[in-house]
Amino acid sequence: MPQINPITLRMQVNRLIEQGQSMFALIKVQDWLKERGHNPKEYEILFHPKMAPVGSGAIALVEIELRRKDGEPVDTWLQAEVNRHS
Repeated sequence: MPQINPITLRMQVNRLIEQGQSMFALIKVQDWLKERGHNPKEYEILFHPKMAPVGSGAIALVEIELRRKDGEPVDTWLQAEVNRHS
């Protein structure tokens, strides 16, 4: 069972990318997939920077996109969870 963490994956990935550590952001998402019983080797993980909402205190927010390498669609629940805000 995954541990409950008040800091979401998306927040952790944002922080790592802001610090120039995108390789560690990729590893963080791979570990997240493993915790949920998915094989990270089956997924292509893409990061898309977006402008942060005014007043959020952040410069940019990173949206995480998962693509299955076999061409099958990614489970909508999994894609929504990887980008959950809180």
